Order: sequence, then C-alpha cells, then structure tokens
Amino acid sequence: MNAPAKLNELMPQTVEFTLDGRAVQAFEGESILKAAERHGVQIPRLCYMDGLRPDGNCRSCVVEIQGERTLAPSCCRSVTAGMEVRATSERALKSQRMVVEMLLSDMPETGYKWNDAAHADAESAPAPVGQHGELSEWATRLAVEVRPALQTLRRTQPAADVSHPAMAVNLDACIQCNRCVRACREEQVNDVIGYAMRGADSRIVFDLDDPMGDSTCVACGECVQACPTGALMPKTRIGSQQVDRQVDSVCPFCGVGCLITYNVKDEKIVSVDGRDGPANHGRLCVKGRFGFDYAHHPQRLTVPLIRKPGVPKDFGDAPRPGDWGGAFREATWEEALALAAGKLKDLRDTHGSKALAGFGSAKGSNEEAYLFQKLVRTGFGSNNVDHCTRLCHASSVAALLEGVGSGAVSNQVNDVEHADLIFVIGSNPTANHPVAATWMKNAAKRGAKIVLADPRVTDIGKHAWRTLQFKADTDVAMLNALIHTVIEEGLVDEAFVRERASNFEALRENVKGYSPEAMAPICGIPAETLREVARAFATAKGAMVLWGMGVSQHVHGTDNARCLIALVTVTGQIGKPGSGLHPLRGQNNVQGASDAGLIPMMFPNYQRVDDAAAHAWFENFWGVPLDATPGYTVVEIMHKALAPDSDPHKIRGMYIMGENPAMSDPDLNHARHALASLEHLVVQDIFMTETAWLADVVLPASAWPEKTGTVSNTDRMVQLGLRALNPPGEAKPDLWIIQQIARRMGPHAPHFVSSLPPEGAVRALGRPGGAEGLDWNYQGDESGVAAVYEEMRQAMHAAISGISWERLQRESSVTYPCLSEDDPGQPIVFVDDFPTADGRVKLVPADIIPADERPDAQYPFVLITGRQLEHWHTGSMTRRATVLDALEPMATASMNQGDLDALGLQAGDVVTLRSRRGEVAIHVRRDDGTPAGAVFVPFAYYEAAANLMTNAALDPFGKIPEFKYCAVQVLRGGTPVAAAGYGTGAVPTAAA
Repeated sequence: MNAPAKLNELMPQTVEFTLDGRAVQAFEGESILKAAERHGVQIPRLCYMDGLRPDGNCRSCVVEIQGERTLAPSCCRSVTAGMEVRATSERALKSQRMVVEMLLSDMPETGYKWNDAAHADAESAPAPVGQHGELSEWATRLAVEVRPALQTLRRTQPAADVSHPAMAVNLDACIQCNRCVRACREEQVNDVIGYAMRGADSRIVFDLDDPMGDSTCVACGECVQACPTGALMPKTRIGSQQVDRQVDSVCPFCGVGCLITYNVKDEKIVSVDGRDGPANHGRLCVKGRFGFDYAHHPQRLTVPLIRKPGVPKDFGDAPRPGDWGGAFREATWEEALALAAGKLKDLRDTHGSKALAGFGSAKGSNEEAYLFQKLVRTGFGSNNVDHCTRLCHASSVAALLEGVGSGAVSNQVNDVEHADLIFVIGSNPTANHPVAATWMKNAAKRGAKIVLADPRVTDIGKHAWRTLQFKADTDVAMLNALIHTVIEEGLVDEAFVRERASNFEALRENVKGYSPEAMAPICGIPAETLREVARAFATAKGAMVLWGMGVSQHVHGTDNARCLIALVTVTGQIGKPGSGLHPLRGQNNVQGASDAGLIPMMFPNYQRVDDAAAHAWFENFWGVPLDATPGYTVVEIMHKALAPDSDPHKIRGMYIMGENPAMSDPDLNHARHALASLEHLVVQDIFMTETAWLADVVLPASAWPEKTGTVSNTDRMVQLGLRALNPPGEAKPDLWIIQQIARRMGPHAPHFVSSLPPEGAVRALGRPGGAEGLDWNYQGDESGVAAVYEEMRQAMHAAISGISWERLQRESSVTYPCLSEDDPGQPIVFVDDFPTADGRVKLVPADIIPADERPDAQYPFVLITGRQLEHWHTGSMTRRATVLDALEPMATASMNQGDLDALGLQAGDVVTLRSRRGEVAIHVRRDDGTPAGAVFVPFAYYEAAANLMTNAALDPFGKIPEFKYCAVQVLRGGTPVAAAGYGTGAVPTAAA
C-alpha cells in the first residue's frame, strides 16, 4: 500500500525447500503456491486471488508434502526450510483434476464468461476454450473433460437474478469459492455478500437472502472483478470477452485517482476494470466501474453552436439539452472560433483587460488547465482565472499555505495503514471518496480507531470508535476544545513544538477559554468525550486528519483548517507515517488544476502573482508583460458581471471550459442572472449544460476517455491517462480548442522579452508571437500534449522536474515532490522541516465566528449540501450514465424521523425548501444520521438545485462560499420540477 514499514519488508529473508525434486528458494512466510509460481510451476487455483486473503476452500491447489498423510492447499500453506513439495506428482494432479472436473460438471451448458478474449487479435483465432472463465482455463491446462456420469448428477440450477441495474447474478455458474465474499467483506468492507445454508443447500446470498437489486449493495463491482467463473458479471460483458482494444487511463470522477482500463468494442466502452494503481490497487466504486457510458450519450455536443439572433438568455428557463434547435444554430468551426475569440478580443481592446474572465476545469487534464490559465494571463491580460477549487478547498489551501507553506496533502490516503487514530471531519468518504474509504475501513478492522466528527452521521460512522456529532457551524469550538485538552493535560509534544513550530504561546493563550466543559453546550459534544478523543489523538503512535468540504465551505473555513493544523502540530502528528493533514480533493483534478495555476492569485506551483520575483520569472518564461494584481475569484466574477457600466472592472465576456457555474455556484438565481447578463459567453463542454444554455457560442469538446493527458490526485500523484476513443462528430480535443482561441485572440500588449532570463529558466515551448495572435506551436500527437506538459514541467520545476513525459509513459503514476529522474517521489512530506520562511509551522489562533446566516423563527432549519455516492458534481456526466441514473434517478432531501414526524411527513412526501434566495420542491427521504433541525440535499439535480438556496457569503481568507450552512423553511407540499431530460431511462444489456 505504501512504503515498507518493517525491516523484513525491506530485506525479506529466504528459506530453501525442494519443489518437484529440485532445490529452490522461497521468501520467509511465502505460500507454496506463490513460491512455485515464481519458479515456473503453475498450480491450479480457483478460490485464490492475488490481493485477497487466501482461503483454501476449493482444494484445486493441493500438493504433496513429504511426511504428511493428506494433501495440503498450497495457497494458504507457507514454505518452511527443508520442506519437500511435489506439486505435479501423480497423486497431486489426480486430486487437482478431480476437483476441477466435479466443479465443471455442475456448470450450465452456456456460460457467462467465455475464454475467447485471448484470441481476439489473432488472424485465425482458434475456437474459444470453455465458457466458464478460470475454471475452463484450468480444465484445459489439466486436460480435464467431464465424464457423462457426472453430468447426469448436475445440480438443480438456481434462477438468475437480474434485479440490479449493473450486474447479473447467475449462481448456476457459482463454485462457492467465496472470492466475492472476501472482496465485499474484507476488501471493500461493505458486508453485503455472505455464504448461507449448509451442504447441498449452501449458496451465496446478499444481505438476508435479498435480490441483489434490493440489497444494500453499493455497486462497487469488487465482486464481479473477483468472480472466476462469471456467476457475477457486469451486464455489458456477459458471454464473449472479446474487445477491440484495452486502454489504460485514470478514473474521471473523484480525487482518489483510481487507475482503470477501458475495454472498447465497436468504438464504445463496454466495461471498465480497476488497475493496480498506487491509489486503488485494483479497487473501484460504482462511478468508476459503471459510470462510463455518459461518453456515448445521444445528447453529446457534436457540432459548434451559435445562439440565434434575437433569442433571449432567459436564465429562469429550464435548459433543453436534447432540443437546443430553438435557441442555437449549427456552425462551422471556423465561424464559431472566429466569433468566440473575436468578440472576446473586441471586449478586451474596447474595455480593457479586466473586462474578461475565464473559468477552467478540474475535470480536465493538467495540460488543459495550464494552457487555459496561460491564455487568460497572456491573452486576456489579467489574472481573472479560476475554477471550482474555489468552491471546494480554497480555505483549506489558504490555511495550509499560511501554516505549513504548502497547499498539498502531507500524507497519502492509504497511509492510514500506519495510523492508530484516523480523524475524519466534515467528509463523507464512503460516498465522496469510496475507494479511499476502503483503506480507512481496512485500518479499522486491523484495530485503528476512527473518529468521525460531523454534523451528519454518515456510513463511515459504522466503523467509528467515537462519533462527534457536533452542532453545525461549531467546528472551531470543538477543535479548540481538543487543543485546550492537549495543552492543559500536558500532552503536547514539547520537542516538536520547540524545534518545528512558531507562535505556540499565542495559541496556548487563545485556547485557555475553550475548555471542553465550556464548549460542550456550544458544540453539543460531552466534555468527557472531547477529552477522551484529545487524549487518544495525542498519545497515538500515528494520528491522521482527513477532511472534506464540510470543513472548508464556511465563512470560517480557513479558521477550521487552522485549528486542524494546530491540533496535529501540538501533538507532533505530522511528518511521519500514519499522521498528518489530508484535505480530500473532490474532483479528479482539483489538485492538478490548482498546481497548474488555475487560480486568480497564483501562477503555477502556487507562486503569487504579486510576488516580484515570481512575476518577473513568468514574464520572461512566457515572453509577455503580465498583470501583477490578483484576479477575481469565481463568486467575485459573478458580482462583477452585474456591476454597473461605470465600473472599470466590470466583467463583460467570459470563456468557460468544462465548468458549470449555473449549477455549482451559490445563490444560483444571482449566478445565472450574471451569466445571462454577459455581453459574450463562450462555453466549451461535452453537453448542453445549464451554463452552456446561456452561452453565445458553444464549442463541442472531448470527454475524458477521448483525450490523452495527466491529472494529479489527492495524494499528489501525477498520473497519465491515454485516449481510448475519438470525440463524436465534429467535437474536438479541449487542448486543440484552447490553442485555436489563443491564435485568434492576439496578445494583450506588445511582444516583450527581457534581455536576461532568470537563472534556471527555460524558454516556454509555445511562445506568444506577433500582434495577430498568440502563435503557440505545440508540436506532437494529441494536440501537442507532451510539449504542453514539458512546458508545464519547467514552470513547476520545484515540484515535478523529475517527472518527465517518458517516465509517465513507463510508470503511469509518480508522486511529487519529485526533482530528479531517479527520485521515487515523496509520499510523506514535512519529515524534517516545512517549506515556510523559517522552516517551522506557523500556528494561527482561531476564535468562534458565527455563520453569515443563522436559523430563526421564519427559517428554522439548517440546509447542508453535498454529494451522494452515485452522482458527482453537477450531474452533467453521472446523470447521463445508465447505471448511475437507474440507481439514483431523483433528487431527495434527507431528514431524520423526528423532524418528519413533527412536520407530519412520511418518506416520499413532497416538501418545499425555501431560503431567502430561492426554493425547490423535492421529495423527502428518511436519514436518521441527519441531525434534528437540519436538511441534507445533494446538488447534482437541476430539478431541485440545492444552490438556488445557498448563501454566497465568503470566507474572508479563502474566499469560498458558505455552501454548508444557510437557513431554510420546510413546507409541506409543492410541485417538483419535471425531469430535465438528462436521464437515460435504460438498463444496459449484454454486449453483442
């Protein structure tokens, strides 16, 4: 999982034994099966699978051991010195063949997992060998054929279970190897699949013998990846396993960064497999495994579109993603690009460089993010560039840069393997980062203590040692109480604080008034529980903090993160295995897009635009004069779009790539009004999103499987994804489109190059040219992606100089900081010092700041927003994925049973939620993890857009909106908005 922590892992000891008459060596503790495999002896195995605990129940791997009466299962028997093993003796082979024959005799005539994939590319492929996956494969290897007498005794075949939208259960092909049970219970720790009954009645069951579709299955698909025979299969892969090609990539959803392989047939992705990447080790979640077919949705944009003359931008209208003909007309690329860039250029030249802004995307590649921010800075002429990180972790990054000198995580998620205590706050990892949550659950099963601190008790609470269900908005009170306890009870790591921290006395003085006894009535956690958790955190060998947007999306989000930094510092829980600070990134490239400079106050690698040295470096590197003042952020840009004409910084034109602020911004009526008021809006996307509906020009772009590029995950891993498909119709790669816009924009000022480039600087590969355009010239395949990456690597040399494009092609994933080709990367940072001016953590005291808006008699409930497992961000991708839409087709508001009873409501009733800014009508569902007086609403549904109600009040430091707290009414009744037409309404069928 992570770096070896024990000496025997670094220097494994060997033992000598005899295998089929020859002396060989095995590693100490190694199984006979794995040792034999290393020495070229293939022993049959069916219940065994790399990565799963060996079970030894199928008995197909038995071998003879000298001096022992019975045959031994080689998968779960360790080699000992001097052991004599016969794996291919007559007796062993006879038993192996007998087991395989008996299992094969019970198989159905037609199987579900044909062994034909290996022959797909052969010119004259032989007939498929067997139809039962690994069982048929071993039968072929062992030359086993089922005797007719055994076939007559075939068991009664169980009925198929196709109740689940994604997976088919055909237990007539089940050999009861229990791999699915171990995958579900021990790897993913979902505890859905079990083994029930006895003897001839024994079988695999889901929950209490429920149909799979009615069970608590979360559709991670670990079971279908583990099943050897096809008894559990994705519905899209039943039967033939032949595909035209397999392409390695990275999951396009959350920030965990799981490595995947796309299986492509007839130019469509038919399934996704998990790869053994450092972040996931083969594991996936429902989105990663089954959320792939959005790329083939009929609503994909395939031609450039231009708004028809006289068609108003009514931001109150529901977009019609499949029926845009009334508002837009088709155009050629040349016409669309000329209009898109020409009007932006005119606005810049007429009103000045502050008149334009750009929103890039955390859903695209690093190269796209880098080139987009470079376009805004060198072509638009200002730093008015931002993306959705502003709405996620800006306050976390502000506190981290201030305190520890780096906005990235200190330790990778799976370092929880080495933690004694895992403190999860403001995050719902089982829904938002499901594979990351599996590492936490694995650690809990091994004895680590999980502390869940959250106003909502989410699924990770089932595995928690202590749950701190604090009152919403009281994070600082609770965290200061923990810090107070550590200091008051003498639990401070004195040496760490003395040698590696500054401003401790100010922190000590500040928390004197925050005793657990004083804070308990405020945060709602008993004082003794707060003290117990503080003691456990301080005395743990390793304690790690992981947090999400429940911490950051407040007006006091930066203060929340400051408290977390102080907590790990005073306890010395940073800079070592199983400790540290990890803000979990929400989207697949939030980390990378920020690293690449897609933020208004920072050049690439977090170099401030108003820092004279950094400013001079980039002016020389890009060869143009640059704005030295920070730009406006996402929310500020929306305000500036509605500013009076007299405002010299009024935003009049925008270029938005892959973002959907008409759904993701707070106070959506205001945000949509701002977008509709722009003189010129260019949107580059794959669907007619809510934002694209308000555009003047819409440019059809490439989905993630249609591009080659890198992304950087929450663990600081730069990872390479390869193009698996071509964009549909006339859609183009995003990287190509950005370059075309740049060539038509022209620089914002005369060409400028200093005579003396800064020491160590290398001239950018795509330099601006003359006054007619930014004459970028990125040569090479895939729109010059490798050349763009090389320029980005030079701009970020202090972080990724050792990660070349060639290295990524070899290794797929490299962790930064990485400063040389032979540097393996640093999964744990801050081991010796911090990248601050004095090398120390700067402790910043924080006091209680109330939310901008509090519940009152008129608006008595608190609205909490967030994501759900099956959908992601604004739903533009996941709601067009067949399986994901089938699992969660409708928006719901979660409330606990007590509040439902008090309002006379039942689950399924319709209510109207209303804030001071907007309202939605929505169905309610029961969720007793939601606290009394609160309502939880996911923000992925246009029909019930949670952000119509949220508050745009900003954290003064991170400038992040207060998404996680506003006051609402809950009124019985209402008329839900009709579905926006994003759903697929179909269930996948078997591939042809």
